[in-house]
Amino acid sequence: MTVNADPLGQDKQPARIAGMFDAIAPRYDLLNRVLSGGLDARWRRRAIASLELRGGEAVLDLCSGTADLAIAAACARPAAARVVGVDFSGEMLRRGASKLAARGLDSRIRLVQGDACRIPLAAASADAAMVAFGIRNVQRPEESFAEVLRVLRPGGRFTILEFGLPRLPGVRQAYLAYFRHVLPRIGGLVSGHASAYAYLPASVGTFPEPAILMSQLRRIGFSGVTAVPLTFGIVYLYSATKPAGR
Repeated sequence: MTVNADPLGQDKQPARIAGMFDAIAPRYDLLNRVLSGGLDARWRRRAIASLELRGGEAVLDLCSGTADLAIAAACARPAAARVVGVDFSGEMLRRGASKLAARGLDSRIRLVQGDACRIPLAAASADAAMVAFGIRNVQRPEESFAEVLRVLRPGGRFTILEFGLPRLPGVRQAYLAYFRHVLPRIGGLVSGHASAYAYLPASVGTFPEPAILMSQLRRIGFSGVTAVPLTFGIVYLYSATKPAGR
């Protein structure tokens, strides 16, 4: 399998990407709210709803970052009973752990430093899995999808939130202007790491089209694969299921 090179001319080596997220962790949550206009919370709620939780599930949150999606799953109605968040950035996880302690959720959400291509969970140990705005940072996404399939129980649902490119004329041009010029400047000024926020629009620009990502999920073995555009296609919500009997 070939390595996906990012548009800044460097491979997505886990250590390099982890270091980048370690550096921006102190301002990461603030910038998510500001740069998305607060829409990130709405997108996460849609992702949790797509899992169709009934209460009592064990959920994997891949590329967990500062644990916002894990917290949303633990606070949903009905809620996941347990969430394991996996991320390769130690500093992001430390920020997430502080949030869990402040909310009294550290007994229900466990954060683990690990690689999305070698998930540190046993086979068939999760009822559902999710990843928000992280799969495009994974060096070999299809390996990660295969790992998610391994750790899911038969019938388990998998949800992916990821940035996309709007198709509507006018909306697409306005979005691209914001994403390529405004977002990197604000992100660089606030975080102090301009290269990280130059990486964001560049990585989205080279991320597979929805049809390709859906094909990858099917090829790995998922069924019922769908892709729903949110907010004019700025974000896509992908859903897939591990077939019964696998």
